[in-house]
Amino acid sequence: MKTKFKNIIIGTIFFFSAFIAAEESSKKVYVIPIQDVIDLGIPGLVNRGIDLAESNNADLILFDIDTFGGRVDAATQIKDAIASTEIETIAFINRRAISAGSLISLSCDQIYMTEGATIGATSVVDMSGSKQSEKSQSYMREEMAATAEKSGKNPEIARGMVDEELSFEFLIVEGDTLTVTDIEGRKEGKLITLTTELALKYGIADGKSENVEELLKSLNIEDYQITVVDENWSENVVRILTNPTVSSLLTTFGTIGVISELYSAGWGIGGTIGIISLTLALGAGYLTQLASATDLLIVFFGLAMLFIEFVAIPGFGLFGITGIVVLFYGLYLLLIPDIPVGPEVYSEAMDGFSWAIVVGIFGIIFLLRIIGKSTFFQKLINTDSNKTTLKKNYKNRSKVE
Repeated sequence: MKTKFKNIIIGTIFFFSAFIAAEESSKKVYVIPIQDVIDLGIPGLVNRGIDLAESNNADLILFDIDTFGGRVDAATQIKDAIASTEIETIAFINRRAISAGSLISLSCDQIYMTEGATIGATSVVDMSGSKQSEKSQSYMREEMAATAEKSGKNPEIARGMVDEELSFEFLIVEGDTLTVTDIEGRKEGKLITLTTELALKYGIADGKSENVEELLKSLNIEDYQITVVDENWSENVVRILTNPTVSSLLTTFGTIGVISELYSAGWGIGGTIGIISLTLALGAGYLTQLASATDLLIVFFGLAMLFIEFVAIPGFGLFGITGIVVLFYGLYLLLIPDIPVGPEVYSEAMDGFSWAIVVGIFGIIFLLRIIGKSTFFQKLINTDSNKTTLKKNYKNRSKVE
């Protein structure tokens, strides 16, 4: 009986030892999707995914990329996050890595592309598609070159993805000098965009695979555990709140709501909506690094001036005017990305902010007119009027008696 019990214990220990050994030999692969428009919500997903991979001792982080680009400041944050991890990283370009997507791809240790994929066309443009100033182009041009150099890629090709004024006839790839005749962007006036085959030929891509499983097999990884890091609800909310239109409307309604309290007795619904709107806008901006500590201090200083005017000083004077100016300036700064930009970006931010204020004012007037015609509001007004009339009648009656 004792021998049988002993054999059971030994068998159990052997089973668990074999299971643990198998788990340890299995490679841990984390997949982080970077899809669609690159906005300020994506860096949060990437940072969380990298933290999870590091805390679970992952062997590889694979970025599944399919994007036409987006915000340069968001792409820069993602690039910095990728560069900071010690875990091996691979960009799997699943169809395209255009514009900001190419910067993210170049920041990884290796690049794999599907058949017929593309990478490049990274010139900095505004929302209308117009090319931005040389200051912005110069920053992006050298950012791309430095990122390519760090990962062992050709910096001249990286620069050519940004600046169509560059041209070259020869490239050094893995120590060999190649005559370039098949890259359209080698000519002045053309941006570089590489197909999968050209990216492989000139050392920008390290391999070609049609899916993640095929990619891992090409790396001789047969036994692996894949963990896909998807967006959570909070990251989705941040993406919505940092949308330029939503962000502008939040700051506008917030500002108008707070200012409206200066013209009303006590604290009302306008002030409440204003505080909630500003909290959402500033909170999302701070979480995505769009709002710096200085920006927040300027906004809070403006709010403090308005609060002093509202609480301590009757009427509307110097403190109120100063508070409005400072507050609007702080909210305008929230629209400026934390990268070198030219005057057209400041002009674009001012235009967007101005339009948001105009739309916000008309929106509030429209809502107030609708509310004013509602049955509930009319009853509320009539009830208040009746109460006032009763109070006056009671006072007059008391005086007569």
